[in-house]
Amino acid sequence: MDLVNEKGGVGGKYKIAPVNVDSQSKPDVAINEANRLIDQEKVDILNGVFASSHAVPLAAKVEQQKRILWITTAVSTAVFKDKNLQYVFRAQIHSDQYGQAFASFINEHAKAKLGMEPKDVKVALIHEDGPYGVGVAAADEAFAKEVGLQVVLKEGYSASAPDLSVLVTKLKRAKADVISHAGYNPDITLFLRQARESGLKFKMLFGAGAGYSQLDKLRATFGADIDNFCNIDPVPAQLLDPAKLAPGVGDLTKTMVARYREKTNATEVPPHCSMGFNQTWILLNNVLPVAKDKYGGFDPEAIRKAALDVDIPAGGTIQGYGVKFYPPGTPLSGQNERSTPVVMQNAGERITVVWPTNIRTQDPVFPLPKGSVYGA
Repeated sequence: MDLVNEKGGVGGKYKIAPVNVDSQSKPDVAINEANRLIDQEKVDILNGVFASSHAVPLAAKVEQQKRILWITTAVSTAVFKDKNLQYVFRAQIHSDQYGQAFASFINEHAKAKLGMEPKDVKVALIHEDGPYGVGVAAADEAFAKEVGLQVVLKEGYSASAPDLSVLVTKLKRAKADVISHAGYNPDITLFLRQARESGLKFKMLFGAGAGYSQLDKLRATFGADIDNFCNIDPVPAQLLDPAKLAPGVGDLTKTMVARYREKTNATEVPPHCSMGFNQTWILLNNVLPVAKDKYGGFDPEAIRKAALDVDIPAGGTIQGYGVKFYPPGTPLSGQNERSTPVVMQNAGERITVVWPTNIRTQDPVFPLPKGSVYGA
């Protein structure tokens, strides 16, 4: 928003006046704030949403009011699946794609890296029991079975659970080679602490974004213990080779990183920074000018039509993927059909891309090295 306003606003003419609210990580607060924004602040566009447990009810609420919900971060496929949404859009990836990346990575590397056929690899799927975790685990299970992996445990838990020792015990009994974990920061921290205390061992742990993308927080708690864990999420833009992207996209990434670090003093620039920036940039630069020039204004109907016109090829955004929204009447109406995640690996103090193979920046370390606290 700052970058657009510094150039005169949307289309060089219309300044953006954001109204910022905090959902406090509570779905009821999110709904109440959305109602207030629509009824009292008279906003036409709600932009943001971190948690899928907020996005699902917000999508229904905003759709009913015929306002625009532009989702930057929440990933649950259930937000869109079979809802035929007309006013809700998400250029971000969706949770089914996490499962696809998880299964594809293991299927491609099992023989060469583990010396095992994919059908002999035992996987455990653990997840918080909200729409995000349920969606990721369901996709993990479906795609794991598709390539013939053995699913030896699938277990959900409350993200606010005070104790996950029973889950850890079940994992030890299941003797899984690989664990996929969809969780937020507090429950991930609890799980890893109790796993370490009980001596749980595995060949690899795959996070599914959310808490596993908040690397500064995890590293502050666990240090080198989490080295070489993998994480599936949209890529942090600064990890991509700008030469493989559209002209000017690499410079935009540099600006984003510099301003983010200036504002936050963060050492890691997490995927969530790129998600929020990328999706908002698309709204402000690829949708709103078209809504005004082609459809006559910034009302929800004009914005809806302009969003459906968006056609950005692969390599055209800072996160590498293109943008084309599924149209009304399709199973994922409003979802970006060109979004793609990557598999990243925590390589010491830095993050590398290890899948898809054609854009990787490092050969994956798989399995965990013998020196790892969790290494089998």
